[in-house]
Amino acid sequence: MSVRVRRVYDAPEPEDGVRVLVDRLWPRGLSKDAARVDEWPKALTPSTELRRWYHAGEGSYEEFARRYEAELAEPEAAELLEHVREWAAKGPVTLLTSAKTPEESHVAVLVGVLG
Repeated sequence: MSVRVRRVYDAPEPEDGVRVLVDRLWPRGLSKDAARVDEWPKALTPSTELRRWYHAGEGSYEEFARRYEAELAEPEAAELLEHVREWAAKGPVTLLTSAKTPEESHVAVLVGVLG
């Protein structure tokens, strides 16, 4: 399985394969043409409530990750995770985010759940 993470603001590369935006909100200042996003499965992103809770500084990253993993276990998200795994079995998949530090964001949790 070939999954990598890149910032959505970085220029697309041929080796990106399927480009999947994993942010709930569209990135500021970026046109859809420039982003070249193939899929935008919002059910794979942290819920609005969880995102707001975490960004308000009300909990630790570990608690955020635990809650996000629980959201990813819900049927709709689990089905979308399986689709991402299927795409990755066929070729490269790039998870796109606007997070400045993807390794300390929901994307790291998502990559861990994908395996």
